[in-house]
Amino acid sequence: MTRALIVATYLMACATAATAIFMVAGLPTGLLTGVVLVLGCTQIHAGLGRRRDKRVADREIAGLKRVSFHFEQALTDTRAKMDDLSKAIEAKTSAQNKKIVAELQVLETLMREFASKVSNSAKKEAAVERAPVPRQGPAGAYIGALGDAPMLETIRASLEQNRVDLYLQPIVSLPQRKLRFYEALSRLRSEDGKVIMPEQYIKVAAPAGLMSVVDNLLLFRCVQIVRRLTQKQRDVGVFCNISGDTLTDTEFFPQFLEYMHHNRDLAGHIVFEFSQDAVTKAGAPGEANLTYLASLGFALSMDHVTSLALDFAKLKKIGFRYIKVRAHTLAYGMTGAQASVAAEDLKKLLERNGLNLIAERVEDEKTVVQLLDYGVDYAQGYLFGEPRAVREETLKAVERDAAVVPLRKAG
Repeated sequence: MTRALIVATYLMACATAATAIFMVAGLPTGLLTGVVLVLGCTQIHAGLGRRRDKRVADREIAGLKRVSFHFEQALTDTRAKMDDLSKAIEAKTSAQNKKIVAELQVLETLMREFASKVSNSAKKEAAVERAPVPRQGPAGAYIGALGDAPMLETIRASLEQNRVDLYLQPIVSLPQRKLRFYEALSRLRSEDGKVIMPEQYIKVAAPAGLMSVVDNLLLFRCVQIVRRLTQKQRDVGVFCNISGDTLTDTEFFPQFLEYMHHNRDLAGHIVFEFSQDAVTKAGAPGEANLTYLASLGFALSMDHVTSLALDFAKLKKIGFRYIKVRAHTLAYGMTGAQASVAAEDLKKLLERNGLNLIAERVEDEKTVVQLLDYGVDYAQGYLFGEPRAVREETLKAVERDAAVVPLRKAG
């Protein structure tokens, strides 16, 4: 539009000048003058346009140069940051690997120490068993009553030869049934590959003082799993069982607390689980140990609950965040468990005390319907997944599950 006005102005000016000359010098001269003026104005306008276009082009080129300069500067900064990040990742990975190696060394050293002591103890007890004189003391009396020295020897050999396997069982949220946590369970293997279940080995291992060794190796496996998943940025929580014998072991548990103190980065990923009987028998020293463990950031869980006549406020103060109750107890055994409320009110009672309810041993859909009526948020049992031995393919499945369903941090 502007150019059209300029051209029209040129033409009018040329026409006016040509008319004036026509009036003075005649038609041929007037026409010639008009044509010359038009051509001249055209050239002048074209020259001005070229100068204007050149200025615009110069400004654009200058702008492009500035953009290019800033881009190169940003690229240089990005490369520098990437180099720094790469170095930081390498340093972190190196530190993480060193930390894992240190963990292995500490845990395996503890295991060897316990295994050595257990081995000596087992030999002494075996000698006592062969002696013709009456056996004295709880260990000798136990072996005499049990008459199962081969089982004790199998357990001892399994521990010394590191035949302790970790199994993982999912804990899901209701009603979505989404994966939220895993519970780590230990199984022993005999030399011929037979799996020894907890209910089989605990009754033999506990009186012989072997449960600290089992718990030590279970902790070792839990740390391995959590380290692997968190290295892949998996937000995962693992429940790790600790026996009552370990909780009251004056030699192992202080070392355990010191180890967890130096590995507080695992807090939020590991929930330590203790049975109700273990907590009840722990006494003031045991409760102090639990409180200290919770102060490091680790959540605590109570399982094998047989009585709901509990001081829930005290449990919260100690550091407990989860209570596991059998689904059968919720459905049919609240009175027998000395509960002060009905099943449908238990969740609210626990919530008021900062505790989460997990229904365990859920094996059929009918039970799930009942749990939903009670408002239960978490459930565990064969219906949602049986314990799986941790092999490489299991780890890949765990990582895949964690990638599909983000897991809630423990605690």
